[in-house]
Amino acid sequence: MTHHHTGESRFVPGLDGPIDRSLPAWWFAFHRTQLVVIRDETGARVPLVRSLDEIGVAATEPVYLGSLAEVPVYAAVIPEGTDVPGDLDAVGLRGLFGVLDDATFALAGRAFQLAEWDRTHRFCGVCGADTVPADHERVRVCRRCGHLHFPRVSPAMIVRVDRAGGEEILLAHATGFPEGMYSVLAGFVEPGESLEETVAREIMEEVGVEVTDVRYFGSQPWPFPHSLMVGFTARHHRGDIAVDGREIDDAGWFTREALPHIPPKLSIARWLIEDWLGAAR
Repeated sequence: MTHHHTGESRFVPGLDGPIDRSLPAWWFAFHRTQLVVIRDETGARVPLVRSLDEIGVAATEPVYLGSLAEVPVYAAVIPEGTDVPGDLDAVGLRGLFGVLDDATFALAGRAFQLAEWDRTHRFCGVCGADTVPADHERVRVCRRCGHLHFPRVSPAMIVRVDRAGGEEILLAHATGFPEGMYSVLAGFVEPGESLEETVAREIMEEVGVEVTDVRYFGSQPWPFPHSLMVGFTARHHRGDIAVDGREIDDAGWFTREALPHIPPKLSIARWLIEDWLGAAR
């Protein structure tokens, strides 16, 4: 998968893989959280082989994802204690951003989430019996009690708050961030909450301000390990910044002329900030 053709290719999700397994397929094989890639002069590429045996990789029963430009796509997990052959590389997904083209990178995120779900739901959480994939839906079914185990997606909101007619933006330094890096605020949705309620609660909890005019911006699958980031914009309503000291250790209002270090282009956090930068009058 190289830059010159995959970007235009269309991925079509599917459940039923081809009966004829003799043709090459794209293989997204994961060793823990790292993707196995072949290094060559262009950088890194995903293996295009009939089976992983061809490149000396032993993996679990694969999960069929669909097809990319009519080529089958599979995800598989390399079991713990099994090594990746020395002529191959295993790289974390973040390290492949900008190395793989955007379509392949997005597919790698999808593959990781489905491979991880498949790996962690081989047994039923209700009764402990083994599970099997269903025929016509992306779900594993318990052989004994019939409980359905769907792939897990954890929704999280991320929000850009502005004030002063859009001239200032609220950015915060989370305790786990690199030194000097600031971003928009984010947090997980709790059971029983709407996304708008999550926005209001998280901003109040983390920086002590109330917001208004909460509007949907866009979303991004975030496979670290299985989030869906749902982006919003909002305006400051009232209150002064008071950081919680646990998740956020510093926050402030920033102008376009004096921005701190912000997140990389890979993230919806960056898209929210760049959208605001582009709105400068």
